[in-house]
Amino acid sequence: MHRTRRQFLGVAVAALGAAALSRRTMAGDRPLIEVWWHPDCGCCGAWMDHLRAGGFDVASHPVAEVGRYRRMLGTPSNLLSCHAARLDWLVIEGHVPALAIRQALDQRASGLRGLAVPAMPVGSPGMEIEGMAPETYDVIAWGQDGRQWPFLTMRGGVPA
Repeated sequence: MHRTRRQFLGVAVAALGAAALSRRTMAGDRPLIEVWWHPDCGCCGAWMDHLRAGGFDVASHPVAEVGRYRRMLGTPSNLLSCHAARLDWLVIEGHVPALAIRQALDQRASGLRGLAVPAMPVGSPGMEIEGMAPETYDVIAWGQDGRQWPFLTMRGGVPA
C-alpha cells in the first residue's frame, strides 16, 4: 500500500502528540511524575502515595542505581536524597511535598529547574514516623544557572 506524504505526516504528528500527552498526563488533568527509586526502599512508596493523594499520577521506575538518573536529570550533588523524579521540565529530588511541586509548576519562566529536600527529614511526606515530631526543613530550589535558594519552609507536610 502506497501512502502519501500527507498521510505519513498526519500519522507522525498524531503519534508525537499522543506521546507528549501521555508523558504529561495519564488520566484527565493529573500531571504525571516519573520516579526512579531503589526497590528496597520503603519510604519511596509512601512518597509516591503522597503524590497520588496530592493529585498527581506516578510512573514508578524501580532501578538498582538511582545515581544514573540523577546525572541524566542534572540534580546538584549537594541536594541528594532518596529518590529522583521528573515532571515534564521540573526535576524533583527526595521527599518534596506535593504542595511545593504545584507551586513550582507556575514558575518555569523564572529559570527554576528543580526542587529538592536533601537528606530525609522526619515528617516530610513519606518520612512520617509514629511518635516522632515532624522536623522543620527547607525545600531547596535550583535554577538553570545553578543558583540555589530556599523555596518553601515546611514543618512535616505543611508550610512552617
